[in-house]
Amino acid sequence: MELNGEQRRRFGEDGFLVVPGFKSRDEVKALRLRAEAIVDEFDPHTISIFSARDESAKSDDYFLTSGDKVRCFFEEEAFDDAGALRQSKALSINKIGHAMHDLDPVFEHFSHDKRLHDVATAAGLAAPLVYQSMYIFKQPRIGGEVRWHQDATYFETEPVSVTTFWFALEPADISNGCLWVEPGGHRSPLRERFIVDERGGRMELRDDTPWPTQASAQPVEVDEGTLVLFHGLLPHYSGPNRSEKSRHAYTLHAVDAGARYLPGNWLQRGGALPPRGFI
Repeated sequence: MELNGEQRRRFGEDGFLVVPGFKSRDEVKALRLRAEAIVDEFDPHTISIFSARDESAKSDDYFLTSGDKVRCFFEEEAFDDAGALRQSKALSINKIGHAMHDLDPVFEHFSHDKRLHDVATAAGLAAPLVYQSMYIFKQPRIGGEVRWHQDATYFETEPVSVTTFWFALEPADISNGCLWVEPGGHRSPLRERFIVDERGGRMELRDDTPWPTQASAQPVEVDEGTLVLFHGLLPHYSGPNRSEKSRHAYTLHAVDAGARYLPGNWLQRGGALPPRGFI
């Protein structure tokens, strides 16, 4: 699938693009069933709680060494004060990450697709390399907030090239924690950089430009199968899910092979599992 002229214009102007029906119902179902099986096989004694609000959680070795693995991460509200799960394991996982697109056949089939290559090149990636995949559950009642951020914070290249492919695997609306974006916000500077070095992981302030508010932002309410494409500098956010319905989504982060991938980025791929393109 190639983006038409109007889609290219909208992406360039807004920093994001919504493409309904990009993935079929069968493709979505296959991914959801495989994610369910991965969670079922997961040993909950290997506990890692993922928080997109508390950056110190990202210093957890379990997270920082997951770039070339398939691991499950719990919602931060999954446990009670005694450390027991508040609900079933299947309803307590925040996400699966971060190399399913290369290590799992079902996720690989979904992720490596000529149509995605064509979209990536139309979005400006001359030679796209896929660095990360995440399956996000946004669980009923305990689905965590993801604060305002820019994906280039975690995947900085020179020049900026990271582009996000976000797939709705269930309907997403305001009630169950849909994405919010700031149209045109990709023209703002990089505000933060998450760096990993010998001192561990930390967030560094780059620019004090204020984050958007919901007054200046736009909710992205979509049906399953929709692709939302967004620029690495686009500020985006999703609220907590307090509803009775989940909001499953799958994301891929790709950068241009011609850009310099900075050594301080948390996710480094190489050796036995170098990054590869969509085809």
